[in-house]
Amino acid sequence: MELRVFTEPQQGATYQQLVRVAQTAEQLGYGAFFRSDHYLVIGPGDGLPGPSDAWITLAGIARETERIRLGTLVTSATFRLPGPLAIAVAGVDAMSGGRVELGLGAGWYDGEHAAYGIPFPPTGERFDRLEEQLEVITGLWATPDGERFDHDGRHYRLTGSPALPKPVQRPGPPIIIGGHGPRRTPHLAARFAAELNVPFSSPDDSGAQFERARAACGELGRDPATLTFSVAQTLCCAEDEAELARRAAAAGGSVDHLRANGLCGTPAELVERLGVFAEAGATRVYLQVFDLEDLDHLALVASEVLPACRDW
Repeated sequence: MELRVFTEPQQGATYQQLVRVAQTAEQLGYGAFFRSDHYLVIGPGDGLPGPSDAWITLAGIARETERIRLGTLVTSATFRLPGPLAIAVAGVDAMSGGRVELGLGAGWYDGEHAAYGIPFPPTGERFDRLEEQLEVITGLWATPDGERFDHDGRHYRLTGSPALPKPVQRPGPPIIIGGHGPRRTPHLAARFAAELNVPFSSPDDSGAQFERARAACGELGRDPATLTFSVAQTLCCAEDEAELARRAAAAGGSVDHLRANGLCGTPAELVERLGVFAEAGATRVYLQVFDLEDLDHLALVASEVLPACRDW
């Protein structure tokens, strides 16, 4: 099982903080540094100094790191047109030397759309646009060198695109589809993605979503073994109860709540909980962290939890 670091910069983060977390995660042996793609704080808090653009941030971090993989969990399809998004992601892939992954979703937070003047269509249309964006992005990246790409869709039309630039990774960076939807999400993952992510769910619910995606792969003639299954869970780990309570508060919850709904407890407790997710089919876990100054938190998990997961 691979452990990845997942940050929520909309809650309040400077670029310098994000760079330090990414560099620390790289040094400690985590598999990737990911960030959310939001423009407005979620829940209480002021979000200072204010939102940062996910792909601009990752472009900078790509030049400040050497080995760790980088990506979004997940970019909102409502924020960007698919053609410019394909260009941006290919550019960051080049800046990183081929270490980028694109998490892409339909978008859900209507408040941030209203705050920054971004259209927010109904759920069905957002999923239609997501599917079409996936067609465009993967189509652009897969177009052979020297050929043109056309797409005549309901929401997006491309004519004679040179389909440039090409990413370093061919045919393109791995795509991650995340969510709980029982019908469209598994089918989109089976059709387009390298990975299906189930965020903030129980092992049983995560396993059920994995099974839906396996069935969707079967319907499309795809080997389910080619699809990676992952989960995202809030991280709260400490060796004593006082430190555990402090870290739970920094994550916006209580120890009892996070023990029931996240990865919370001593290192031994985390290893046991991660083992349950492994039994459900997860081979990758995104550890959601909020206190970006608490680098000792990442160090503890790297030293006491990460080694136990490597053989799963």
